Amino acid sequence: MHRFIVVGGGAGGLELATRLGDRYGETRAKRGRPHASVTLVDRYPTHIWKPLLHEVAAGSMDPFTHQLEYAAQARWHGFEFQQGELAGLDRAAKRITLGRVYDEDGAEMLPERVLEYDTLVIAIGSTTAFFGVPGAAENSIALDTVEQAERFRKRLIAACVRAEHRAPERVAPDAAADAPNIAPNAATEAEPRVQVAIVGAGATGVELSAELRNTAQVLSAYGLHNLDPRHDVGIVVIESGPRILPALPERVSSATAELMTKLGVRILTGERVTEVAPGVVRTASGKAVRADLTVWAAGITAPGVLSKLDGLTVNRLGQLVVRRTLQTENDDNIFALGDCAACEWPGHERGVPPRAQSAHQQATFLFKAFGDLLAGRPLPEFTYRDFGSLVSLGHFSAVGNLMGGLIGGNMLIEGLFARFMYMSLYRLHIAALHGYARMVLDTFAHWLRRTTLPRVKLH
Repeated sequence: MHRFIVVGGGAGGLELATRLGDRYGETRAKRGRPHASVTLVDRYPTHIWKPLLHEVAAGSMDPFTHQLEYAAQARWHGFEFQQGELAGLDRAAKRITLGRVYDEDGAEMLPERVLEYDTLVIAIGSTTAFFGVPGAAENSIALDTVEQAERFRKRLIAACVRAEHRAPERVAPDAAADAPNIAPNAATEAEPRVQVAIVGAGATGVELSAELRNTAQVLSAYGLHNLDPRHDVGIVVIESGPRILPALPERVSSATAELMTKLGVRILTGERVTEVAPGVVRTASGKAVRADLTVWAAGITAPGVLSKLDGLTVNRLGQLVVRRTLQTENDDNIFALGDCAACEWPGHERGVPPRAQSAHQQATFLFKAFGDLLAGRPLPEFTYRDFGSLVSLGHFSAVGNLMGGLIGGNMLIEGLFARFMYMSLYRLHIAALHGYARMVLDTFAHWLRRTTLPRVKLH
């Protein structure tokens, strides 16, 4: 019986494990179908679609109603779940080591374990890169996990409540020119009572800024604070490059910047952050931006454990270097997908981009390729298809570009249609995990729940 192990329960890893379990797992074996052992490994017990973490941070999504229990998914789809963090790899013996798991009180819950495999898929995603900036890791919040997103949300509410009982600060006319975090005409106006600084204007930073504007309005409407949600709650996005959304086409960047400005989000481009201190973000040009809360969304890197895995080749970002078959360069029995894999993209200078659609396409590819593997046929080569990118600006709007096979070109979209397309991406992920019938029911259930709940999680 062939043993598949998928390490990492993100978008790609969980979709792959689910489909392998449906095809080769225990339920299929009972019907006389080919049988294989499928095991999913993740350090957390639950899954949430990572592109939604900015909504969790803003409070517009309750993570506990959208989380999926890995153990339940395993039971429903014929695979096994093992909780634990990848700690080691023995390629000669074909086995991985999982680290100990501790409960909330620090007591050991699961011991160190060893799992044996025939085919190993590593899909552990990425983590925030602080680039060695002094104070960034200590004085800012990343959005890699639900816990971090929830911590930011609670701190934002607390900051608004505290600010309501603090006298507003006035800016002296002779100091306005030396206060780069205040608009030029603000010499006689009050500073924002609460200011959030977002370092990095990629998709996460941009989407969070728009969601926070909505959050400030809802918190005020429900009486958690009496601040003016537009003038008393300041949002500043700091980007080292010349424009926001540097990975997307310039016209998408320009349209998004225009919409952000209308929402009252201040954008600082060409400002490289050199230090994050308590209450302030400093840049290379000498600016000191006041920040009651700082979010770091300036880049990603591969988890450090990848560079310690028994001689597997990694690139300068720490990603596992894979061939077009998604097999690692050093071992035909080890595959990698998603953000942690460096895969060639023929015809492009850069490799396959670290996006959710990349992980989804690679998971679909490996599911089909493993059928060839079990049948003893040669493995096909993966080809990435870029269908465009979408950026959500909360319930206000969305901006993006559609390209490739969908429309036969490249088209800028925004507004309601773009918002619908963005929301459909998550629904397609749910369909990949549960099927289209359950996806429709899940969509209706969440819509019904939202009719009886506030638009933002208040506590």
